[in-house]
Order: sequence, then structure tokens, then C-alpha cells
Amino acid sequence: MNDVEKAALAIELKGVTRRYGPRFALRGLDLRVAQGEVLAVLGPNGAGKTTLIRVLSQLVQPSSGDVRVLGRCLSEDAAWIRRQVGVISHDPFVDPNLTGRENLEFYGRLFRVEPLRERIERTLEAVRLLSRADTRVGTWSKGMTQRLAIARAILHQPRIILLDEPFTGLDPLAAERFADLLRALRGPERAFLMATHHLEQAIALSDRVVIQIHGRIAIDLSLAGLSVDELRRYYVETLRKAEHQPPMKGDGDVE
Repeated sequence: MNDVEKAALAIELKGVTRRYGPRFALRGLDLRVAQGEVLAVLGPNGAGKTTLIRVLSQLVQPSSGDVRVLGRCLSEDAAWIRRQVGVISHDPFVDPNLTGRENLEFYGRLFRVEPLRERIERTLEAVRLLSRADTRVGTWSKGMTQRLAIARAILHQPRIILLDEPFTGLDPLAAERFADLLRALRGPERAFLMATHHLEQAIALSDRVVIQIHGRIAIDLSLAGLSVDELRRYYVETLRKAEHQPPMKGDGDVE
């Protein structure tokens, strides 16, 4: 039994499939993420990484399979699960015409956060945006806007944070500051699942990495003692094998 099987689970997927008409984005995907763990999901474009995030964030429903979050079934406790999840992506999902504070007020009311004013102040301070809170977001840098995206995602104090290519468009300094904030959010009762193309960020931020190809998990690796070069070798070798093992008929994209 591995460490994830021993630990309390934050996320568990069994045989999850998602199809768009005749095309499969996820094909019987199995995945576990323990509470307190940071998992990176690597894979080429079209591997289904974003679809995995969208299923867990309830933007789309699985076509089949079982999804459990903190022990509860997605199909039965969707509203409760939604309050446990925060989402950060390359699109910050904030309104550039509003101030930073106004954006958080909108999301706070949406999630019925109480006491809202105090929570906004603490969250803005945590992401180092308090001094710019009352200026319009459209005047901010990309890095500042991504920090506001973190504030939006954690305002309701979720126990699971989903990240979909969150470093896209950030310069090196902004990316490092962003990574520092993510590290500060870690805790024994908060799990992270990050879909990324960046092997360096996966190594720097994660405990474990999976490589997703053709909508399935092809390989699952602990990052303990693993270098970026070693991870790159695993990644390239896994993709090369997949090129010679396309999805079986009836179990993949319909031609």
C-alpha cells in the first residue's frame, strides 16, 4: 500500500470518462490525491488535463465513473463540494473594470463568505495586494492579476485548490512570487492538483507527478530525489511509447 492509499483522500476518481460527442477527453481515468498533497499533472496538449480540472470544478459533468471529493460523491453532494474547491488558471476570472476589492466582494457574496470585509482584508494582505486594492484591475500587471486570482480562489477557504496552467504569461520574477504564495498556502488539510507543461514548476512545487496521455494516467511518480532531467526523461519516454500505442478501437476517439 503506497502513501496515498494510506492517507485520507482529498480527491478520488474511479473509471472516469468524459466524452464530447464521439470524442473522448477522459477514458476510464483513475486518480487519487491525498489531503496535504500537491500533485502535478503533466501531459501533451489534448491529453485531457483541462477536462480533468473542469470535471473536478463542476464546469462539466463526467460521462461515466465515480468522482469523490473529501469522501463525498460528486453526483450526490455537488453543492457542498463546490464550496470546498478553489480554481486558479491562466485566465484569472476577474473583472478588469472593477477594483481588486470589488472583485473579491463579488466572489465573497457568491460564496456567502462571512465576515466578508475582514476576510477580504486578510486575503489581500496575504497576496500582497492591499496597497492596490482600490485601483482598477485593468491597470495591473499580469503578475498582480494572477495574485488576485489566488485571492479569489482562497477567499472562501477551500480545502482543495485546482490549478490549470497557472504560470502561463508570467515573467520569471512574477512566476517565482506566484510560486512562493502557493507554497505558503500548503497545509496538512489542503490538497493541490496542478495541470502544467512546466517540468521545473512541477519539481519545485509538487510531491508527486502523474503523466496523463490519451485521457488516462500513464505513469505515477514520486518526486522525492527526482531531478528535472530525470523527470524530463520519464516524460519523453512515456510520450514516445504512447505514439506507438494509440487508443484501442471503441475505447478512444472515433475516427
